[in-house]
Amino acid sequence: MDLKDIQNLIKFVAKSGASEVKLEMEDIKITIKTNPEESGKEQMFVQQMPITTIPQIPVQQPVTLPQTTVADTPESKPTTVEDDSKYVTIKSPMIGTFYRRPAPDKPLFVEVGTTVKKGDVICIIEAMKLFNEIESEISGKIVKVLVDDSSPVEFDQPLFLVEPA
Repeated sequence: MDLKDIQNLIKFVAKSGASEVKLEMEDIKITIKTNPEESGKEQMFVQQMPITTIPQIPVQQPVTLPQTTVADTPESKPTTVEDDSKYVTIKSPMIGTFYRRPAPDKPLFVEVGTTVKKGDVICIIEAMKLFNEIESEISGKIVKVLVDDSSPVEFDQPLFLVEPA
């Protein structure tokens, strides 16, 4: 589309009485707005910008490692699994961005060693520009924070390990 075509389009829109016309083609996007209410005269705005495509970022597939047998070495008992079994895992109720503090200049909701009661706010998850306060499901002591601040989380992803009180 050349300049003459754009000028003809503007004249056509002005004569038709339409207040706004949008035209999108393969490589160009044009918006023409008329505003006859302002001071009795007609004003037109033309916006022309190339349409660009956003490149797709490849998703990295998880790597599966071969399993090793635990029976080979007697000192490699899964002691951490037994220790973790007494803890309760608080999981993410939604997909979003995990925040440990209410604002960048505010203190953390909870840290390792913090005692929480059922219903205490322990973090915020932002989803679609909404900040959702996540409350503790149980009373106890925070043993481990499993997610870094300002990182994306998935539904049902473990966030905290809590030692029940």
